[in-house]
Amino acid sequence: MTAQLNPRGDVAVLVPAAGAGVRLGPGAPKALRPLAGEPLLVHAVRRIAAAPSVHTIVVAAPAADVGSVRAMLAPVAPVTVVAGGAERQASVAAALAAVPAGPEIVLVHDAARALTPPELVESVAAAVRAGHDAVIPVLPVVDTIKEVDAGEVVLGTVDRSALRAVQTPQGFRRSVLTAAHAAAGDPLTDDAGLVEKQGVPVVCVPGSEYALKVTRPFDLALAEHLLVAGA
Repeated sequence: MTAQLNPRGDVAVLVPAAGAGVRLGPGAPKALRPLAGEPLLVHAVRRIAAAPSVHTIVVAAPAADVGSVRAMLAPVAPVTVVAGGAERQASVAAALAAVPAGPEIVLVHDAARALTPPELVESVAAAVRAGHDAVIPVLPVVDTIKEVDAGEVVLGTVDRSALRAVQTPQGFRRSVLTAAHAAAGDPLTDDAGLVEKQGVPVVCVPGSEYALKVTRPFDLALAEHLLVAGA
């Protein structure tokens, strides 16, 4: 049976958490790396579960760790844990297949964005509920962006006014995400990319500075500092 949080909720959240996290250095799979004494995944699930609209959370864990991840998350929130795949896209598809009948809004969230506030979960879900088929949270790009060639010679300066840095959770009408995964070809880095390839408009909503992605050791240190500061 699929675990449920709020029986009146209309949102399922998928958390692909099977990645190795090579750029974070040697060690456990990235989602299981400790942040202030608890795995990144625990922090992420706790914050997702605090969002009132969430009905179901499905985590795609490393195949060898499904049992231990299930036990680890049991005290945090009702969560369904399935075996993830070698690629993120396969993990999302496995988690999507485990969503029960009911929720028609599906959010896909990176476990590495462990400090994402529940308010951002609600904001993305609300935009889908308002009628958008696909929604992504974004932040404006603040750095100057240069286009370079293979020899690292600058070709030009990119106009950053039309650029956005994409975060998660990304939200979709369930039928739209299901169709996009059914038609998926080469793996992409996010689910909005799959939906874009199907010609579905993707709408942006404001993201959160706290939804930073832990990718490198510096990011882990920054996230710990933010936690200590009360994030």
